[in-house]
Amino acid sequence: MVRVKNRYLVVNILYPTSSPAIKSGDGVPEMVQFYAPTPDSVHAGQLVRVIRDGIGELFGDYGIGMANRTLKITYWSPSTSTAIIRCPREHYEMVWATLTLMTKLPHPNNTPIVIKVVRVSGTIRKAEEEVIRRAKGIVKRAKELEAGKKDVMVESVVQAVDKRGEEAREDVLADVDMDDVDESESD
Repeated sequence: MVRVKNRYLVVNILYPTSSPAIKSGDGVPEMVQFYAPTPDSVHAGQLVRVIRDGIGELFGDYGIGMANRTLKITYWSPSTSTAIIRCPREHYEMVWATLTLMTKLPHPNNTPIVIKVVRVSGTIRKAEEEVIRRAKGIVKRAKELEAGKKDVMVESVVQAVDKRGEEAREDVLADVDMDDVDESESD
């Protein structure tokens, strides 16, 4: 007997602009707006249809035939804008490419989005564990921002960039002041 093997893509839907579910004047931190809930009018069936249409646009009939076999949204949470998408193991890259190139929610909303594939897993169990871990992390970061603490992740990135800039300045062999250079010497 042949076993059909699948891959599970853990996906976050991010909102680069303010979500229709959250007004920008509500005093909600930007991080929470970025991870905003998806409107209730969007459901798993619409997302599958949009993914299939995208695969058709990118890969034609071949892509639809290969990826459509087991394509299904096994988990959908509009409150966290998270989904687990089941797709064929051999062609999960097609689904990933389609998700990466999606820019709007389905028709009634047309809200600009960015879809981020955060994990590819061979089992649904590991995909579910990743969803739970990420949801806890988002809640923790939101509570820290609300309490006035600095975001540790952002601070570490800023420090790394500053450190990298200092190291780059040390690697310079000579500084040239362009005011001192005579135009006749440069010819």
